[in-house]
Amino acid sequence: MDYSQFLAMKQEIGLLIVFLLVFLYDTFMPKKALNGTSVFTCVVFAIYTALCFCCCMTDTWATTFSGMYATSPAIAAIKNILNVGALIVLIQSCKWANSDEQVVRRGEFYELLLATLFGMYLMISARHFLLFVIGLESASLPLAAMVAFNKNRYESHEASIKYLLTAVFSSAVFMMGLSFVYALAGSLYYTDIYCAISTQPSAMLVLALAFVLAGMGFKLSLVPFHLWTADVYQGAPTVVTSYLSVISKGSAAFALLVMMVQAFGLVYSQVWEWMLYALIILTITVGNLFAMRQRNMKRFLAFSSVSQAGYIMLGIIAMNATGMASLMYYILVYVFSNLAAFGVISAIENNCGKVDMDDYNGLYRTNPRLSVAMMLAMFSLAGIPPFAGFFSKFFIFTGAIQQGSTAIYVLVLIALINTIISLYYYLLVVKAMFINTENGCVIAPFKSACSERLGLWISVAGILLLGIVSCFYNSLLELCQTYGIF
Repeated sequence: MDYSQFLAMKQEIGLLIVFLLVFLYDTFMPKKALNGTSVFTCVVFAIYTALCFCCCMTDTWATTFSGMYATSPAIAAIKNILNVGALIVLIQSCKWANSDEQVVRRGEFYELLLATLFGMYLMISARHFLLFVIGLESASLPLAAMVAFNKNRYESHEASIKYLLTAVFSSAVFMMGLSFVYALAGSLYYTDIYCAISTQPSAMLVLALAFVLAGMGFKLSLVPFHLWTADVYQGAPTVVTSYLSVISKGSAAFALLVMMVQAFGLVYSQVWEWMLYALIILTITVGNLFAMRQRNMKRFLAFSSVSQAGYIMLGIIAMNATGMASLMYYILVYVFSNLAAFGVISAIENNCGKVDMDDYNGLYRTNPRLSVAMMLAMFSLAGIPPFAGFFSKFFIFTGAIQQGSTAIYVLVLIALINTIISLYYYLLVVKAMFINTENGCVIAPFKSACSERLGLWISVAGILLLGIVSCFYNSLLELCQTYGIF
């Protein structure tokens, strides 16, 4: 074996170095120095993220381990987007991780988070289903421990059990689909599968793809595989919920794009195009309808994330470089928008333990800065111009309709109608904070921790800048046109 092949895995090796540094710091530093674990982790990971952006500019196409692993500037870019989201989560988690209840397990939380991110890297770069499954399980199992991190709370235990059982069941369904694929193609390499499957699909291929999409549907919270989402989001610690809703979903979406295009692209119009049409319509519509009924903010954002997953899937349906760039841009905008909303929820929950929408009545009078941050997050998630969420939806719709079929126009029209529906429940939060003051202010004035404010500042800056500066999308589009997977 040529060990020089590992040099192509620059980001994975860098992440392992960060993991080892955090582990060694948490294990061997004296007790007085352990109070700086959170700051040390954030600083080291921020340096690593900055270095990854520098490496992204100089990377080229590379495949190693007999074609099982692939990297390119476009792949490095999506990993960098996940790094930005993970960094914001790390910053926002500082106060919670240093609380009396969590301080003993603080190091383990950071190590588990980095381990899940490593698994997501493998999912994105995998070009062989064996490596993909290794990455999938490396990302899923530590997340179950993270969901159960509030071990003294029953809700956290319940959420962890539901997530673990769902992860096991979805993996079993996914592996069943892979067994059918292997029976048809005789290989688990994406390229071999692409060449082996017929343009006239058999019943076994249709069944195999149905199982594969079902297994990935659990990871992405696509309807009807979304039933675990609200309960897990509500029971998990808020910082873990924010990580689940953004980083985990973003990595799974891009990995699914690569898998479907490079392994099953030959039967796109005959098989999985129509499967995804049905999933997208159901996901966006059901997510919107259930979000309207929620009063708990974490359950509210859970169904919001279900709906957002449907919009993300439009980038996969596009089957072109514009769709790929739009998907990456959408994930980037979603990182800032959703983490801004969860940052406000986390700050309020850490201070007074309130997570219901009714508790936000009159919030602007007592905590105007948090109210403005939440308002910007809701406007961006709803797609209101000139904020970043409007442009992310515009670009992903543009990428989808470039396919040119009548069905895709109908699909985008349904998505547009659902965007109008989503305005209602996103503006309910804004109404509660700025208009509903008849019963007085529920949440008293308080000052957020420095780490919480920093995380919110970064998220709000991303929402505003991505809505104004178009070069971010143009850069992603150039990467996808030059180093794309089509």
